[in-house]
Amino acid sequence: MRPNRLREIWAAGGAVVNGWLAIPNSFSAETMAHQGWDSLTIDLQHGVVDYQAMVTMLQAVSTTATVPVVRVPWLEPGILMKTLDAGAYAVICPMVNTREDAQKLVAYTHYAPRGTRSFGPVRALLYGGADYPQHANDTIVTFAMIETAQALDNLEDILSVPGLDAIYIGPSDLSLALGCKPTFDDLDPKAADAVEHILSRAKAHGLVAGIHNGSPEAALKRIAMGFQFVTVSSDARLMAAGAQQVMATMRAAQAPKTEGGY
Repeated sequence: MRPNRLREIWAAGGAVVNGWLAIPNSFSAETMAHQGWDSLTIDLQHGVVDYQAMVTMLQAVSTTATVPVVRVPWLEPGILMKTLDAGAYAVICPMVNTREDAQKLVAYTHYAPRGTRSFGPVRALLYGGADYPQHANDTIVTFAMIETAQALDNLEDILSVPGLDAIYIGPSDLSLALGCKPTFDDLDPKAADAVEHILSRAKAHGLVAGIHNGSPEAALKRIAMGFQFVTVSSDARLMAAGAQQVMATMRAAQAPKTEGGY
């Protein structure tokens, strides 16, 4: 089976630099994949990407060594299994709030006897290889999102579930849950303390910790903290930022001169 570079990077003590795909288009996904990201996550939870678009985006990412990841809409067995069958090498599941939630997530993403994932890896065989069924349980990466007050209360129970590989912090939702302003980078003190606590406990349980970031500077600081999976911006945000920079330069050059040439 094709190795999972996420696991290889983590085993070497490194951090994965992850990009985010919100545009439902295979060409934009292919363009992003060719820029050298360690992994790219297709977002099915928020935005406008549907399942069929996701499949074409996975095919586009597969033209490179970038690892294909998908954030599913919810903790629901059908979409988790279909996402893995389509060739995702990691899944991020939102709103995992209890030990039972985490147990279900692990079960839905692993074949028996370790789980209840139904067999039918139609495209995963093409991407992963003919021996995919024998090695998928140990190759696929399962992330549980920790982003609510309830999840914080149940953190130890969630982190102790066998088969869970990693956690992923959504800073905006976590901030909202704690009564703070929703943001990625400059968190209110209460949210910042919660992030540090989640990171510390994840490492204590031997799990990888990931987090969403709005800028490279924030991502680098969080790698220094101990995060080993950092998302930086998204295709849509990067496109908008690039276009804004171009237009700001053009408009500044085209601004009418004041009287006297100043």
